[in-house]
Parts: sequence; C-alpha cells; structure tokens
Amino acid sequence: MLLRLFLSSGDLMADRRFEFARDLQVKGDLPAAADLLEQAIELAPNFASAWFTLGEIRQQLGERDKAIAAFRKSRESDPGDQHGAGLHLIRLGDAQMTEMPKAYVQALFDQYAPRFEDVLINDLGYRAPALIFKAVLAARVAAKKPAFFKRTIDLGCGTGLAAAAFAKQVDHFIGIDLSPGMIRVARATDLYAELEVADMIEGLRGKGDGCANLVVAADAFVYLSDLAPVLTEAGRVLAAGGVLAFTLETHDGSGIVLGEGLRYAHSAEYVRGAIAQAGLKLLTLEPGSPRNENNEPVRGLVVVAEKT
Repeated sequence: MLLRLFLSSGDLMADRRFEFARDLQVKGDLPAAADLLEQAIELAPNFASAWFTLGEIRQQLGERDKAIAAFRKSRESDPGDQHGAGLHLIRLGDAQMTEMPKAYVQALFDQYAPRFEDVLINDLGYRAPALIFKAVLAARVAAKKPAFFKRTIDLGCGTGLAAAAFAKQVDHFIGIDLSPGMIRVARATDLYAELEVADMIEGLRGKGDGCANLVVAADAFVYLSDLAPVLTEAGRVLAAGGVLAFTLETHDGSGIVLGEGLRYAHSAEYVRGAIAQAGLKLLTLEPGSPRNENNEPVRGLVVVAEKT
C-alpha cells in the first residue's frame, strides 16, 4: 500500500522537516533523512510519525536496536498505534505476537479506500473473491446442494468485491468492515442490504444464532492472528448446512507468523485445527494465491467449511 499515514506534530517547523526527511528517504539518502527526523523530534518530542519513520530508516540501515527504540517511542507517542509500530517490533523480535491494533487497520484502509480497487486489481492482480466463489461452487456441486444463499455476511467487506462475485447467488448481503471509508464506497455499489462499521468479531457478535447461510471473508483474516474467535462466531451465526469460505496467506512452518507485508500467515495445520475446534466440517483446504506482491504470487490458502 503506497499511502502513508501522517499525524501532524502541531509544530509547523517539525512537520516541514519531516516532509523533507520523507523526500530524502524516498530518494535513498537514509542518513540525511534520519538526521532531519531527529531534528524534527527535538522540536516535537512526541511526534509519532517522525519516530515511526525514523524506525523504518534505522531498520533499513541495519541498526536494529535504534529501530526498536524509535518504534517504541512511536507507539508511546500514539497509544492507539495508528502507524503499526508494534507490528514492526514483532518483526524485529522485540514483542510477542499480538492482534493488530484496530486503529492501525482502520487508518490504513480509510486512507486506501478511494483507490483500493484500482490498486488491488490493476497493480496486485487481486483474485481472492474469485477463488472463494469457485471453491464454494465446487463444494456445493460435490455435495449436490444448490449454490444459492438467502443471507450472506461479508466480513471485511471492503469496497464490495466479494459481494460482486456472489451477486447472483445471494438474496441479502450484509457487509461488515472496520473502515468507514470502505463502507462508504461499498454503500455506493448497492450490493448490500445492510452495512456496518465494526471489526469482524464484534460485527458477528451482534448477529443472531443461525441467521446466515453463507459467511465469506476475502483476504480479511490475514489481519487476524488468532482465528478461533472469528471462526467460533461464524459457526454460531451460520444456519445448519451453512457455509464459511475465506482466503488466507500461508507459510511452510507451523502456527502463525507475521510476514514482511505486515499480514499474518497461517499454516495449513493450524487452519485444520482451528476449523475443527470451531465445530465446523472442513470441505476445502487448497493452495490459492489471493494477490501478487513484488511481482510474485503471494502464497495462500482457500478454505471452505460447513456447519453440520
């Protein structure tokens, strides 16, 4: 994602030095950029954006301890951690695996909303909704059941790409997304009967038992570390015979890792266990790349499960 969050320091001179430092960072003059950021921080000691960018530069320069110190200061200066400094601390081995800060995810996608589809489809070859659609159809054909769903919940609905993929198979779409910006774009599609600004788990908790026939999450669970809460809630809201379908990023090891793209990757073994623990029947677990990154397909999984 090319957009960057900027939180003003409240000091015009500090903000200007930050802007000059960012220009130098983009041009590759990292030592000069770091020097300007330190000047900005002298003027505004709680300048979260400057601390965060300084952490990035120290990391690029291979100065791990200085990077950790800067990311810690960024998080201290903005307790909501809208920049996601804590995720970089996890990557640097300075913090335990935790869930992503809600403020970070919301800020990230609010900024991204106006150009989300253009970048995903044209630059990143986004294909998660198509993968889910094909997997659900194949699972229903194999079970000799109709692939039509009265009520569907779209978790992390974004701008509505998953709803567009399933538009002819669903009577009533409910979209849930943490980003108000994404919800505004989704509303303009007229694909959803209901839209709600909430995180995925909170949104599901507000729904009644057995109220949905299909729950989909296209490239959304990559922002969750522990899948148990969302899978449990998805199982609860599904009617008997209902289907849950989602994509994930994956890796060769076990458990969960935070990848370079600051998205969680889940092993196939972990997914099998989480599905079973949620009381769902696994129908499909197959490789499928949801998007490209650095001109290479991202390793992923396509998952379909059923409530029996």
